[in-house]
Amino acid sequence: MSQPHDIVIAGAGLAGAMLAAELGRAGHRVRLFERRLDPRRADAESGRSINLAISVRGLHALRAAGVEETVLAEAIRMPGRMVHVEGREIFSAYSRDPERAINSVSRSGLNRLLVEAAAATPGVEIVFEARCVDADFTDHERPAAVFEHPDGRRERVEADLVVGTDGAFSAIRAAMQRTGRFDFSQEYLAAGYKELTIPPADDDRGPHGRFRVDPNALHVWPHGGSMMIALPNIDGSFTCTLFWPFEGEHSFATLEDADDAGIVRFFERHYGDAVPHMPTLVEDWRRNPTSPLVTIRCRPWHRGRAVLLGDAAHAIVPFYGQGANASFEDVEGLVTALASHDDLDDAIEAYEEDRIDNADAIADLALDQFVDMRDRSGSRTQRLAKKGSQFLGAVVPFWWTPLYDMVSFTRIPYAKALAKSRRQAAVLRRIAALGVPVVVILLTLAFIATASSES
Repeated sequence: MSQPHDIVIAGAGLAGAMLAAELGRAGHRVRLFERRLDPRRADAESGRSINLAISVRGLHALRAAGVEETVLAEAIRMPGRMVHVEGREIFSAYSRDPERAINSVSRSGLNRLLVEAAAATPGVEIVFEARCVDADFTDHERPAAVFEHPDGRRERVEADLVVGTDGAFSAIRAAMQRTGRFDFSQEYLAAGYKELTIPPADDDRGPHGRFRVDPNALHVWPHGGSMMIALPNIDGSFTCTLFWPFEGEHSFATLEDADDAGIVRFFERHYGDAVPHMPTLVEDWRRNPTSPLVTIRCRPWHRGRAVLLGDAAHAIVPFYGQGANASFEDVEGLVTALASHDDLDDAIEAYEEDRIDNADAIADLALDQFVDMRDRSGSRTQRLAKKGSQFLGAVVPFWWTPLYDMVSFTRIPYAKALAKSRRQAAVLRRIAALGVPVVVILLTLAFIATASSES
């Protein structure tokens, strides 16, 4: 490995905690700062609770961190999407391969586990209740981060490398934005989100035991411009999330002045089969905040020897379930770059070059997936199109791989997966222009060729 470095990490969320553990294991001295309370404390806030959908990319990183088995023991396997349309449930598998599934994981539980892993790693020091408020890149070789403690005291901490894993509204990135030639954009969706709950069943005598609805699926209630989703938790509950516009029809503004009965009537009209499973609907609606959804991009990801990682570099909307997976790939990318380059500047450049275009690609894919889930998941035509894509992947795997499979069930870089998907679609359009008989002949020949090669 390259020589060990003194590294400061701002933010002990999912990415920051995993990075600290991995860097400590690689022999670096790591100081990890976090604004919140220690998540291992009983009185610690859990932060955002939208469940994570951990797939192949994330599992690979968790395996490297030594916690994959522990995470999967508390995860629920979801091989497909259950779409609720007019009281009917329609299951749509994510892949033609029944062994492929994404995993519903508690965000707060995983964060706590990763903090425990970091704290147990020699060479890692964690400081809680220390909020990053600024950064200084004046000294190229010794950048600094500034942290504010509960008593108002500010501490300037220098290091060989400063890593900003302090989230979508990163103070490290804000300091970079004040420098020259730094590109930054943020784009808010017209929709926001609010969380509701389906609690566990009172007993386990139902068709799904303690779960009120099928736990082995991501549930979606699409309504054109609005939707609700639900992901299962290991205790039998479901975390439901409304993705509604802030204004307009079927929006958060629609129920802004509604009384309790009006809230229930609205949900009975649009989410009728879910309401009987939501005894705390009104309480959840009134208690839980409505929050925005934002896509953040920036370039470059570093200033001198200070670098961004995870949401600080590329916050994305949650509709492909790849936010945590992408951040964990960032961790692997930075750890690998530091191990394979003796020069710290070369390592930073290699990490950024490897990850930045992939981050842009998954941001685009996540925005497209929002439209797909919200507007098309209830469409029979869309379901047939997905089955057709899966069929082509089975018949001509050397030519066609469904996009969802590439993103969720392989480690093909996001940018390459997106580019391949676009090439496949363009070829398919050209073949379709030849007419149905020619398409049937080509598919038949491909099927025969594939069967022969497998025999």
